[in-house]
Amino acid sequence: MSFSLFIPILIALIIIGAFILILTDDGDADRKLLWLITISVLPVVGLILYLMFGINYRHRKYFLKKHKRYADWFAQRSGDRIDKLLRGDESMVEDGYRPFVKLLAGKMLPGVTDNNDVEIITYGPRKLEALLNDIRQAKEYIHFQYYLFGNDVSGQAVKEALMTKAREGIKVRILHENVANYDTKRSFYNEMRKAGVELVRFYNPRFHPLRIITRLNYRNHRKIVVIDGRIGYTGGMNIKDRYFTKWRDTHLRIIGPAVASLQHIFLDSWMTSGGELDHNPEYFFPEEYHSSSDVTVPGTLINKPMQITPDEPDSSWPRLQFAYLWAIQHARDYIWIQTPYFVPPESVLEALKTSALSGVDVRVMVPAESENFFMGPAVKSYYKECLKAGIKIYERGGGFIHSKTFVADDYLSSVGTANIDNRSLNINYEVNTYLYDKETALRCKEIFMKDLEISEEIKFQDWEHIPVGRKIKMNIIRLFASQL
Repeated sequence: MSFSLFIPILIALIIIGAFILILTDDGDADRKLLWLITISVLPVVGLILYLMFGINYRHRKYFLKKHKRYADWFAQRSGDRIDKLLRGDESMVEDGYRPFVKLLAGKMLPGVTDNNDVEIITYGPRKLEALLNDIRQAKEYIHFQYYLFGNDVSGQAVKEALMTKAREGIKVRILHENVANYDTKRSFYNEMRKAGVELVRFYNPRFHPLRIITRLNYRNHRKIVVIDGRIGYTGGMNIKDRYFTKWRDTHLRIIGPAVASLQHIFLDSWMTSGGELDHNPEYFFPEEYHSSSDVTVPGTLINKPMQITPDEPDSSWPRLQFAYLWAIQHARDYIWIQTPYFVPPESVLEALKTSALSGVDVRVMVPAESENFFMGPAVKSYYKECLKAGIKIYERGGGFIHSKTFVADDYLSSVGTANIDNRSLNINYEVNTYLYDKETALRCKEIFMKDLEISEEIKFQDWEHIPVGRKIKMNIIRLFASQL
């Protein structure tokens, strides 16, 4: 066979293989049809795009194989105490919400824990102050994972604090998202390594070429800090100046058994990414999660039940998307949502409309100004059908709001890293915290009401007055919204 015939035949076989893969996948039929058409019209380009953006990794076998190293380490060394701690106890949750707890729990996934003290942080400087203080007080180790870790004033302050602790002999482990921090110079990380900090990349772009193509689209969007196994941080704020000086975001500082869930998620990611551990699980999951040295700041919520749930593109089910669906579908009186990126998958959009049409007070708060040129039009393209269904849309002014939260029926609240878009719910590695408590829900409701003071409600007639050209632009961008 001549070389001139070999290449076309090879491409044809690859395309046929891609077609078989698409047709046998369990994914959405419309999405599969779009990929079939794209590859048919633009074979080479379409195939590359499919490898980068289209493959569905949600298969149990792949997930178990990928996480086998951590699963084996944990199973061989952990005891009943740790298993029970992570499994949790759903009896502390009201009967009507126990199915929600079961939905989020599972093998290698944490259950609900009680007796947690939680500070809901909505003010950037407070997050930075608390984090730096807790880092300085660390006695044994610091586990640190952020989507963005910037080489700016805030980033340098955190970096210096971490290096100081490493020089003191405290074990500092940092799992950093490599692709998202492409503009951070290698010297930023090398300086920490020289100080004794252990760093592991979540993703290495110099790995196998095929893996670069197929996995480049995936990001570790989680924000997790665990200090001495007792103090934990998670939520929306990254380590970059804009989160502490310009943007409005929501984050959690946790003391209590729920920190074990954050620890479990971090250690899994650490070992899965190639990191090493020098102790058995007993060392990382202390028996006592409260200490006389803990600082309880005014406004801290005491003894609260919560469940911390991770998700990733190769787990069996899109649990965070299912969580939104369940919360929206089961809301009786209201569900209020804050998200910087409102580009919902079709199932979530239909659930929101169904709930609003059923008489539930559904509110969605988004930023008045987008941080980039395409997300604003993409978000606005959903306004018309939402408003027609009775969903209330609010655009918050006074700076970009980056919070990913919801509160429903004065009981269920969520603070997390996941936006309401396909990237967060099906592509990124995310982690959300769900709180089951009236006092916490009322606090979250109060925060939402405070943001309403500088927000403008969008009316249906506002959409009607938008020029046709802008509407066309919005809907064109919406065609690609699932990958934004």
